[in-house]
Amino acid sequence: MPVFVDEVVINLEVRNNPPAGSAPASPVGAADDKQALIAECVERVLEILREREEP
Repeated sequence: MPVFVDEVVINLEVRNNPPAGSAPASPVGAADDKQALIAECVERVLEILREREEP
């Protein structure tokens, strides 16, 4: 029996400050790299969803 997904919801929370007791903060450039990676992932997911909607 096939399962069809009508909607995909992605929630993501990015924080610049680590929780107390965790490893030291990463370099400033690492935050930019994370944002770029997140943007690329979101773009790819949206592209896949657009392709699925095409007849």
